[in-house]
Amino acid sequence: MEKITSGERFVPSLLVRDMAETLAFYRQLGFEVTGCDGAEASSTWAEAKRGEITFQFYSEAPNGTPSTPVCSGTFYIFTNQLDALALELQGKVEFAWGLEVMNYGMKEFADQDPNGYFIAFSKPA
Repeated sequence: MEKITSGERFVPSLLVRDMAETLAFYRQLGFEVTGCDGAEASSTWAEAKRGEITFQFYSEAPNGTPSTPVCSGTFYIFTNQLDALALELQGKVEFAWGLEVMNYGMKEFADQDPNGYFIAFSKPA
């Protein structure tokens, strides 16, 4: 298998219940909406970015996929500016956990978006 290069990206594409509510939440996290297939309230696809981090959202489940948002894991965003980011977001969104040092040696906090997805911000302790 070839090594991943710096020009390659990982972009989660997530099913959402309500596009406008989802985009409003990610704006609170400091993301900018950089793509949308129409008016946000009626959009079926949108993209949001903060720095090099990108999420895409869709409101209509593709054939053969679950009809409601589902994820059993957490999306981790690693940053050297963790404390400043936590301070920036404090009071804007409710933290699901942290800011704390976890038993596996990472300092982190997390938010849960309106669809149930956990977004954790982390750095080595």
